[in-house]
Amino acid sequence: MTGTLFEVTFYLAAPFWLLMIFAPGWSVTTRLVSSPLTVLPLLAVYTVLAVQVFPELWTAVSSPDIDTFRELAALAEGAGALWAQVIAWDLLIGQWMFLQARKLGFSPWLMGPLLVLTILLSPFGLLVFLALRATRRGEGRPVGTRG
Repeated sequence: MTGTLFEVTFYLAAPFWLLMIFAPGWSVTTRLVSSPLTVLPLLAVYTVLAVQVFPELWTAVSSPDIDTFRELAALAEGAGALWAQVIAWDLLIGQWMFLQARKLGFSPWLMGPLLVLTILLSPFGLLVFLALRATRRGEGRPVGTRG
């Protein structure tokens, strides 16, 4: 079951990523990704897996060090729970970026590849987006205003 949950995790997030990348102007896309509830199925997967390794998970987060984290990640359920958590947070970051980009008037041609980068390597995608967002501030237009 753990392997199946690991595999299904990305597919639970994929529809929202596809909408943000390939249908950014569709009103349904904005309505769906405006809700943080999109991550609920991912958090359900996380919970199912995390409960199975809760003592190890608690040890890894309550007194973190590389060895306890490595021990957690070595367990199938631990790795699966970490994966579900990463996918959920990446989706929330992607949704925030998408909504901010719409407010700032960023082109979908710019945001599509940037969202793909965020799916694969979210810290890099977020850093690039924050740099782009800062350039809008530099133009004298407050972030979050339409112009």
